[in-house]
Amino acid sequence: MPRMLDVSNEVRAEIGDEEADRLLAGDSAPGGYDCTSCRTPGNPEQERTSTVLFIGDETAVLAFAHSTCLPSQVVQVTEEQLLGAARSFNGDATAPAAPAQAAQTAPVPAAPHQAAAPYVVPEQAVLGVTSGLVLIAGELHPALVVEPTAPVARPGSLGSGDDFLPLLIEQGFMPVTELSTAPSVLHGWSVLLAVGQLHAVLQPNPNGGQPVAWWQAHQPLQVTESWRAAANKHQQVLLFAAPVGSIGRQPREDLLRDALDRAAANGRLVTAALPLAGL
Repeated sequence: MPRMLDVSNEVRAEIGDEEADRLLAGDSAPGGYDCTSCRTPGNPEQERTSTVLFIGDETAVLAFAHSTCLPSQVVQVTEEQLLGAARSFNGDATAPAAPAQAAQTAPVPAAPHQAAAPYVVPEQAVLGVTSGLVLIAGELHPALVVEPTAPVARPGSLGSGDDFLPLLIEQGFMPVTELSTAPSVLHGWSVLLAVGQLHAVLQPNPNGGQPVAWWQAHQPLQVTESWRAAANKHQQVLLFAAPVGSIGRQPREDLLRDALDRAAANGRLVTAALPLAGL
């Protein structure tokens, strides 16, 4: 009987007391599973295990993770992403009869690796996202580098200026002039990785409740084994953001680092460490 299964209050509220009790009693919990974070085997009878409930527009999927990888939580994603992830679970997830809640996102037609930020104006602007490992103080950190495809105006503004960095600074991101130390954690924001793929960057919901997507991948993005291993080690991801034209698409991590260093030296880079959610 699984004695080391964690069902958080928010997961219990979604799936109901009866289903939560069945899980804790071992009636519906798996004997073994592939962790939705690191994708290595787990066993709730032998190690602490978290229940992670992914909620789409109409569907909810319950997955399992090592507690050392993820706490028990509810994560909102788009229906398309949820169904894609569910197919990848290959039987290590079940779909409880929980009412699904709509994820508040702002997707626009764009190439993979890009999606709209809720406050980006004009609507044609999308955020390009690049993943890579960044060496800081002798240690490799998993990083996401975000750069819009066009200037970002403040909501309601009629001007033609670029307010991308000021808007992020108002959210708690910090300007950086050199990459000598890792940034501090920005609580309330997080990075969503499921089944080894990057799904979204989440931000606090201004109306309260579950976080919402600030950036959403149109298709889950693959990350390297070394990137995921570093993310699991640090339990956070460094996010660097720069205005349009500051970074560009760099084919190698050393070139990406050079571009980050130039952007920082020119006062065109903000950063924060974001905890993992759903990894």
